Amino acid sequence: MITIQPVDLERAEHATALVALLDAYARDPMGGGKGLPETTRNGLVAALRQRRDLVAVLAFDRERPVGLVNCFEGFSTFRCQPLLNIHDVVVVPEYRRQGVARKMLLEVERIARERGCCKLTLEVLEGNKPAREAYRDLGFSGYELDPVMGRALFWEKPLPDPDYPSDSATVRKTVFEPG
Repeated sequence: MITIQPVDLERAEHATALVALLDAYARDPMGGGKGLPETTRNGLVAALRQRRDLVAVLAFDRERPVGLVNCFEGFSTFRCQPLLNIHDVVVVPEYRRQGVARKMLLEVERIARERGCCKLTLEVLEGNKPAREAYRDLGFSGYELDPVMGRALFWEKPLPDPDYPSDSATVRKTVFEPG
């Protein structure tokens, strides 16, 4: 039986589960195919404890952690209300396509409504078709203000970080297509 719980980083089992699940996600092709750097694994829980904008939930099958959603609160200047950005969605491979992500995301939506958020946002890789279908089924769609101007793009500019070597001269762009 799958249960969903808000993350409590003061509980050792939650802190351990969060890091282990995020590391597993980072090792997956959808997470880049490399595990988290040791400095991240060792410092993540302490850093997250300092964040007031973190909203996270874990999925458990009895005592076994099988899923994680990490979100961070942002702000919509157009709506003058908070929003919740879904940053990580992790489900261990043997539990995928069984509704675990759906249960976690519905709990995140409940929390967002409780916090007075005007919307949920997320990013998804174009090639992650199962996730795109799941997000569409939950009501997510591409973002545009005016069809004449087209859909929003999600861009990044990597900044130098010794734990994540990258080619900072390359700005990668991805169509923001959450569903």
